[in-house]
Amino acid sequence: LSRPGKDILAGVDSLVSDGIADPTRLNIGGYSFGGFLTNWLITQTTRFNAALSGAGPVEHISMWGTTDFSFGVNTLLRGFPWEAPEIYEKESIMNKLNEVKTPTLISTGTNDIRVPADQSYILERSLTYLGVPVKLLLFPDEGHTLSNNPWHGKIKAREELKWLAKYDHVPPFTTEDLV
Repeated sequence: LSRPGKDILAGVDSLVSDGIADPTRLNIGGYSFGGFLTNWLITQTTRFNAALSGAGPVEHISMWGTTDFSFGVNTLLRGFPWEAPEIYEKESIMNKLNEVKTPTLISTGTNDIRVPADQSYILERSLTYLGVPVKLLLFPDEGHTLSNNPWHGKIKAREELKWLAKYDHVPPFTTEDLV
């Protein structure tokens, strides 16, 4: 996580220094591995006005134990939790959540077996205790792709736009903008 995360931050630095990105209007968001990176990035910097974290893990050991993709966690973190505890610790998001200041909107399906919803609950509870603006969107009977009910994707997009309007002061929108 730290390697691609540092690459993203270097890319943002380059976009800002080249005058392509406005440093006062930066936001971050991603889903699944992108949510994983979003969660890591908000522990590293306060430069983002808002974060959109979709189905993003925060606690590697519980993620390893509850996902249907534990071999992917093994690959990412170079071993089982007992084989590479120093990597699990070094790459920990959970142990750095006290650094987060970025208002964060979290979304997940309640039946997600790839990134179980408990990861989103952990993030939401932690940020609430830390006083960081946070909102958790739970989509009932949805798995990882939020594809069971077509309205859920529309609701997610609407809520993300509202979050960005609130914390990044993007122009107001109407539901017609979502069509």
